[in-house]
Amino acid sequence: MISYEPFYQTLYKKGVTEYQLIYKQGLSANTLHRMKHGRDISTKTINTLCFILDCSVSDILCYVPDDETDNPKRYD
Repeated sequence: MISYEPFYQTLYKKGVTEYQLIYKQGLSANTLHRMKHGRDISTKTINTLCFILDCSVSDILCYVPDDETDNPKRYD
């Protein structure tokens, strides 16, 4: 599962608010809503966030393994 927890830590460290992302940088409020609820966002959006925040992808998201009982599907 992808977690956006690093994104919120990066915002805090850089002193950037969600308000600034929406109203000064033109980021969609829907994008932030999707991230808050653990939904998918595009790689284009990740690229934009990295540009705006001058950070790397690992400062935006991280991978957290799912519990096998939550997601029994395996792709081999």
